[in-house]
Amino acid sequence: MSRNKRPKPEWLIARSRNQYTDYNVHEDYELLTFLMDKVTNGSRTKAKYLLTNRCVLIGSNIITQYNYELHDGLTVRISKQKKHSEFHHNMIQLLYEDAYLMVIKKKQGLLSVATEAQKERTAQHILNEYVKRQHRNNRVYVVHRLDRATSGVMMFAKDEKTQNTFRDYWHQIVYDRRYVAVVEGEMEKDNGTIRTFLNEEGMVVTSSPVDNGGRQAITHYRTLRRGNGYSLVEFQLETGRKNQIRVHMKELGHPIVGDRRYGAQTDPLGRLCLHAYKLFFTHPVTREDMRFEDEYPAAFKGLIIGN
Repeated sequence: MSRNKRPKPEWLIARSRNQYTDYNVHEDYELLTFLMDKVTNGSRTKAKYLLTNRCVLIGSNIITQYNYELHDGLTVRISKQKKHSEFHHNMIQLLYEDAYLMVIKKKQGLLSVATEAQKERTAQHILNEYVKRQHRNNRVYVVHRLDRATSGVMMFAKDEKTQNTFRDYWHQIVYDRRYVAVVEGEMEKDNGTIRTFLNEEGMVVTSSPVDNGGRQAITHYRTLRRGNGYSLVEFQLETGRKNQIRVHMKELGHPIVGDRRYGAQTDPLGRLCLHAYKLFFTHPVTREDMRFEDEYPAAFKGLIIGN
Protein backbone atom coordinates (compact mmCIF):
# COMPACT_ATOMS: atom_id res chain seq x y z
CA MET A 1 0.00 0.00 0.00
CA SER A 2 1.40 3.41 -0.93
CA ARG A 3 2.08 5.96 1.78
CA ASN A 4 -0.59 8.32 0.45
CA LYS A 5 -3.34 5.67 0.68
CA ARG A 6 -2.80 4.74 4.29
CA PRO A 7 -5.62 5.44 6.76
CA LYS A 8 -5.34 8.72 8.59
CA PRO A 9 -2.93 8.11 11.51
CA GLU A 10 -3.74 9.33 14.99
CA TRP A 11 -0.65 11.55 15.02
CA LEU A 12 -1.74 13.55 11.98
CA ILE A 13 -2.17 17.10 13.21
CA ALA A 14 -5.69 18.30 12.50
CA ARG A 15 -5.01 21.66 10.93
CA SER A 16 -5.72 23.40 7.69
CA ARG A 17 -3.66 22.11 4.79
CA ASN A 18 -4.36 25.21 2.73
CA GLN A 19 -0.91 26.63 3.35
CA TYR A 20 0.08 26.23 -0.31
CA THR A 21 -1.30 26.52 -3.81
CA ASP A 22 0.05 23.93 -6.26
CA TYR A 23 0.69 24.45 -9.97
CA ASN A 24 1.51 21.45 -12.17
CA VAL A 25 4.17 21.80 -14.86
CA HIS A 26 3.37 20.30 -18.28
CA GLU A 27 6.29 21.62 -20.37
CA ASP A 28 9.80 22.96 -19.98
CA TYR A 29 9.99 26.41 -18.39
CA GLU A 30 12.34 28.71 -16.56
CA LEU A 31 10.86 29.30 -13.13
CA LEU A 32 10.44 33.08 -13.39
CA THR A 33 8.62 32.75 -16.71
CA PHE A 34 6.39 30.01 -15.31
CA LEU A 35 5.43 32.18 -12.35
CA MET A 36 4.57 35.10 -14.63
CA ASP A 37 2.50 32.90 -16.97
CA LYS A 38 0.69 30.73 -14.41
CA VAL A 39 0.74 32.52 -11.06
CA THR A 40 1.12 36.31 -11.21
CA ASN A 41 -0.92 37.11 -14.32
CA GLY A 42 2.10 38.39 -16.22
CA SER A 43 3.56 40.50 -13.43
CA ARG A 44 7.34 40.18 -13.34
CA THR A 45 7.51 42.22 -10.13
CA LYS A 46 5.12 39.89 -8.28
CA ALA A 47 6.94 36.82 -9.56
CA LYS A 48 10.27 38.16 -8.30
CA TYR A 49 8.62 39.04 -5.00
CA LEU A 50 7.58 35.40 -4.51
CA LEU A 51 11.11 34.19 -5.23
CA THR A 52 12.85 36.81 -3.13
CA ASN A 53 10.57 36.13 -0.16
CA ARG A 54 11.15 32.36 -0.31
CA CYS A 55 7.54 31.53 -1.14
CA VAL A 56 8.29 29.13 -4.02
CA LEU A 57 8.96 25.43 -3.41
CA ILE A 58 9.78 22.53 -5.70
CA GLY A 59 9.10 19.37 -3.74
CA SER A 60 10.41 20.12 -0.24
CA ASN A 61 12.99 22.70 -1.34
CA ILE A 62 12.59 26.47 -1.28
CA ILE A 63 13.77 27.87 -4.63
CA THR A 64 14.94 31.45 -5.12
CA GLN A 65 16.79 31.01 -8.45
CA TYR A 66 15.02 32.90 -11.27
CA ASN A 67 16.26 30.62 -14.06
CA TYR A 68 15.64 27.32 -12.24
CA GLU A 69 14.68 24.81 -14.96
CA LEU A 70 11.25 23.20 -14.75
CA HIS A 71 10.21 20.07 -16.61
CA ASP A 72 6.97 18.21 -17.29
CA GLY A 73 5.74 16.38 -14.19
CA LEU A 74 7.06 18.79 -11.56
CA THR A 75 4.80 20.73 -9.20
CA VAL A 76 5.48 24.33 -8.23
CA ARG A 77 4.16 25.08 -4.74
CA ILE A 78 3.44 28.65 -3.66
CA SER A 79 3.43 29.26 0.08
CA LYS A 80 0.79 31.57 1.50
CA GLN A 81 3.20 32.46 4.28
CA LYS A 82 5.17 35.28 2.71
CA LYS A 83 8.10 37.43 3.81
CA HIS A 84 10.38 34.59 4.91
CA SER A 85 13.66 36.34 5.71
CA GLU A 86 16.75 35.11 3.92
CA PHE A 87 18.84 32.97 6.24
CA HIS A 88 22.64 33.11 6.36
CA HIS A 89 24.94 31.61 8.97
CA ASN A 90 28.36 30.01 8.64
CA MET A 91 27.46 27.11 10.98
CA ILE A 92 23.98 26.29 9.67
CA GLN A 93 22.45 25.71 6.25
CA LEU A 94 18.66 25.95 6.08
CA LEU A 95 17.43 23.02 3.97
CA TYR A 96 13.68 23.41 4.41
CA GLU A 97 11.16 25.64 6.17
CA ASP A 98 7.39 25.85 6.33
CA ALA A 99 4.82 27.04 8.87
CA TYR A 100 5.41 24.02 11.13
CA LEU A 101 9.05 22.93 11.00
CA MET A 102 12.59 23.66 9.86
CA VAL A 103 15.23 21.21 8.62
CA ILE A 104 18.85 22.29 8.81
CA LYS A 105 22.37 21.05 8.18
CA LYS A 106 24.55 21.74 11.23
CA LYS A 107 28.33 21.97 11.17
CA GLN A 108 30.43 20.19 13.78
CA GLY A 109 31.34 22.34 16.77
CA LEU A 110 27.88 23.87 17.22
CA LEU A 111 25.63 22.85 20.11
CA SER A 112 22.10 21.90 19.11
CA VAL A 113 20.37 23.47 22.11
CA ALA A 114 21.20 25.81 24.97
CA THR A 115 22.89 24.65 28.16
CA GLU A 116 23.57 26.45 31.43
CA ALA A 117 27.09 27.17 30.24
CA GLN A 118 26.25 28.07 26.64
CA LYS A 119 23.02 29.81 25.71
CA GLU A 120 23.81 31.82 22.57
CA ARG A 121 26.20 29.84 20.36
CA THR A 122 23.65 27.11 19.64
CA ALA A 123 21.53 26.10 16.65
CA GLN A 124 18.41 26.76 18.72
CA HIS A 125 19.44 30.33 19.54
CA ILE A 126 20.52 31.13 15.98
CA LEU A 127 17.21 29.88 14.56
CA ASN A 128 15.23 31.73 17.24
CA GLU A 129 16.90 34.97 16.16
CA TYR A 130 15.96 34.18 12.56
CA VAL A 131 12.25 33.44 13.15
CA LYS A 132 11.89 36.46 15.46
CA ARG A 133 12.65 38.66 12.47
CA GLN A 134 9.25 37.63 11.12
CA HIS A 135 7.45 38.16 14.45
CA ARG A 136 8.89 38.88 17.88
CA ASN A 137 6.85 36.07 19.51
CA ASN A 138 8.13 33.37 17.15
CA ARG A 139 10.51 30.70 18.41
CA VAL A 140 11.72 27.20 17.52
CA TYR A 141 11.17 24.04 19.57
CA VAL A 142 13.57 21.14 20.04
CA VAL A 143 12.57 17.90 18.31
CA HIS A 144 15.85 15.94 18.53
CA ARG A 145 19.52 16.74 19.02
CA LEU A 146 22.93 16.17 17.53
CA ASP A 147 26.08 16.19 19.67
CA ARG A 148 28.14 19.37 19.40
CA ALA A 149 30.90 17.44 17.60
CA THR A 150 28.49 15.76 15.13
CA SER A 151 27.57 17.37 11.81
CA GLY A 152 24.57 16.78 9.60
CA VAL A 153 20.81 16.96 9.21
CA MET A 154 18.44 17.78 12.06
CA MET A 155 15.11 19.55 12.54
CA PHE A 156 13.21 21.91 14.83
CA ALA A 157 9.47 22.50 15.23
CA LYS A 158 8.01 25.99 14.96
CA ASP A 159 5.21 25.46 17.49
CA GLU A 160 4.57 23.31 20.56
CA LYS A 161 1.88 21.18 18.93
CA THR A 162 4.26 20.04 16.20
CA GLN A 163 7.01 19.47 18.78
CA ASN A 164 4.74 17.32 20.95
CA THR A 165 3.52 15.34 17.96
CA PHE A 166 7.08 14.47 16.95
CA ARG A 167 8.01 13.53 20.51
CA ASP A 168 4.90 11.40 21.13
CA TYR A 169 4.89 9.60 17.76
CA TRP A 170 8.55 9.75 16.73
CA HIS A 171 8.81 6.16 15.52
CA GLN A 172 5.61 6.39 13.48
CA ILE A 173 6.63 9.67 11.84
CA VAL A 174 10.40 9.30 11.36
CA TYR A 175 10.88 6.14 9.30
CA ASP A 176 14.57 6.37 8.32
CA ARG A 177 17.34 8.18 10.17
CA ARG A 178 20.97 7.29 9.49
CA TYR A 179 24.50 8.35 10.31
CA VAL A 180 27.88 7.57 8.83
CA ALA A 181 31.20 7.51 10.67
CA VAL A 182 34.84 6.62 10.22
CA VAL A 183 35.96 4.28 12.99
CA GLU A 184 39.39 3.08 14.02
CA GLY A 185 40.43 -0.37 12.80
CA GLU A 186 38.92 -2.54 10.09
CA MET A 187 35.53 -3.91 11.09
CA GLU A 188 35.28 -7.70 11.05
CA LYS A 189 31.54 -7.91 10.35
CA ASP A 190 29.74 -6.48 7.35
CA ASN A 191 26.68 -5.71 9.47
CA GLY A 192 25.24 -6.28 12.90
CA THR A 193 23.16 -4.91 15.78
CA ILE A 194 24.33 -3.67 19.18
CA ARG A 195 21.93 -3.77 22.15
CA THR A 196 23.06 -2.45 25.53
CA PHE A 197 21.81 -0.32 28.42
CA LEU A 198 23.23 3.19 28.73
CA ASN A 199 23.76 5.25 31.87
CA GLU A 200 24.85 8.88 31.97
CA GLU A 201 27.60 9.50 34.52
CA GLY A 202 28.61 13.14 34.44
CA MET A 203 29.96 13.96 30.98
CA VAL A 204 30.40 10.30 30.00
CA VAL A 205 27.82 7.68 29.04
CA THR A 206 28.57 4.10 30.10
CA SER A 207 27.27 0.89 28.57
CA SER A 208 26.15 -2.42 30.09
CA PRO A 209 25.10 -5.63 28.27
CA VAL A 210 22.52 -6.32 31.01
CA ASP A 211 19.76 -4.17 32.41
CA ASN A 212 21.36 -2.16 35.20
CA GLY A 213 18.70 0.52 35.36
CA GLY A 214 19.94 2.31 32.28
CA ARG A 215 18.01 3.06 29.09
CA GLN A 216 18.09 0.42 26.37
CA ALA A 217 19.92 1.50 23.22
CA ILE A 218 19.76 -0.36 19.89
CA THR A 219 22.07 0.47 16.98
CA HIS A 220 22.12 -1.31 13.60
CA TYR A 221 25.33 -0.95 11.61
CA ARG A 222 26.64 -1.75 8.13
CA THR A 223 30.29 -1.59 7.08
CA LEU A 224 30.54 0.34 3.82
CA ARG A 225 34.31 0.29 3.27
CA ARG A 226 37.56 -0.74 4.91
CA GLY A 227 41.09 0.47 4.31
CA ASN A 228 44.14 2.27 5.62
CA GLY A 229 43.43 1.04 9.15
CA TYR A 230 39.93 2.55 9.23
CA SER A 231 36.33 1.59 8.38
CA LEU A 232 33.48 3.65 6.99
CA VAL A 233 30.31 2.54 8.77
CA GLU A 234 26.62 3.41 8.35
CA PHE A 235 24.31 3.42 11.39
CA GLN A 236 20.55 3.19 11.67
CA LEU A 237 19.17 3.99 15.12
CA GLU A 238 16.27 2.13 16.68
CA THR A 239 16.61 4.33 19.77
CA GLY A 240 18.07 7.81 20.13
CA ARG A 241 20.11 7.95 23.34
CA LYS A 242 22.79 10.48 24.18
CA ASN A 243 26.16 9.51 22.63
CA GLN A 244 24.62 6.18 21.55
CA ILE A 245 26.70 5.54 18.43
CA ARG A 246 29.90 6.75 20.09
CA VAL A 247 29.45 4.47 23.10
CA HIS A 248 28.47 1.47 21.00
CA MET A 249 31.50 1.78 18.76
CA LYS A 250 33.75 1.93 21.81
CA GLU A 251 31.96 -1.21 23.01
CA LEU A 252 32.87 -2.96 19.73
CA GLY A 253 36.50 -1.90 20.04
CA HIS A 254 36.25 0.49 17.10
CA PRO A 255 35.87 4.02 18.51
CA ILE A 256 34.95 6.80 16.13
CA VAL A 257 37.97 8.64 14.77
CA GLY A 258 38.58 11.82 16.76
CA ASP A 259 36.45 10.69 19.71
CA ARG A 260 38.96 11.00 22.57
CA ARG A 261 36.16 10.82 25.14
CA TYR A 262 35.31 7.28 24.04
CA GLY A 263 38.72 5.83 23.40
CA ALA A 264 39.91 7.07 20.00
CA GLN A 265 43.68 7.10 19.52
CA THR A 266 43.70 9.12 16.31
CA ASP A 267 42.35 12.51 15.22
CA PRO A 268 43.64 13.15 11.68
CA LEU A 269 40.81 15.54 10.72
CA GLY A 270 40.65 17.49 13.97
CA ARG A 271 37.02 16.55 14.47
CA LEU A 272 34.70 13.73 15.47
CA CYS A 273 34.15 11.75 12.27
CA LEU A 274 30.38 11.29 12.70
CA HIS A 275 27.78 12.76 10.34
CA ALA A 276 23.95 12.57 10.35
CA TYR A 277 23.35 12.15 6.63
CA LYS A 278 19.76 10.94 6.25
CA LEU A 279 16.43 12.03 7.75
CA PHE A 280 13.21 10.68 6.21
CA PHE A 281 9.82 11.38 7.79
CA THR A 282 6.15 11.96 7.08
CA HIS A 283 5.12 15.57 7.53
CA PRO A 284 2.77 15.63 10.56
CA VAL A 285 0.43 18.17 8.96
CA THR A 286 0.53 17.76 5.18
CA ARG A 287 1.42 14.01 5.22
CA GLU A 288 4.04 14.69 2.57
CA ASP A 289 6.96 12.30 2.30
CA MET A 290 9.92 14.42 3.44
CA ARG A 291 13.39 13.17 2.50
CA PHE A 292 16.63 14.93 3.35
CA GLU A 293 20.10 13.56 2.64
CA ASP A 294 23.49 15.22 3.03
CA GLU A 295 26.62 13.51 1.77
CA TYR A 296 29.22 12.80 4.40
CA PRO A 297 32.39 14.92 4.18
CA ALA A 298 34.76 13.87 1.40
CA ALA A 299 37.57 13.79 3.98
CA PHE A 300 35.89 10.75 5.58
CA LYS A 301 36.38 8.76 2.40
CA GLY A 302 39.92 10.13 2.10
CA LEU A 303 40.88 8.47 5.38
CA ILE A 304 39.84 5.10 3.98
CA ILE A 305 41.46 5.28 0.57
CA GLY A 306 44.46 7.44 1.57
CA ASN A 307 45.76 10.52 -0.17
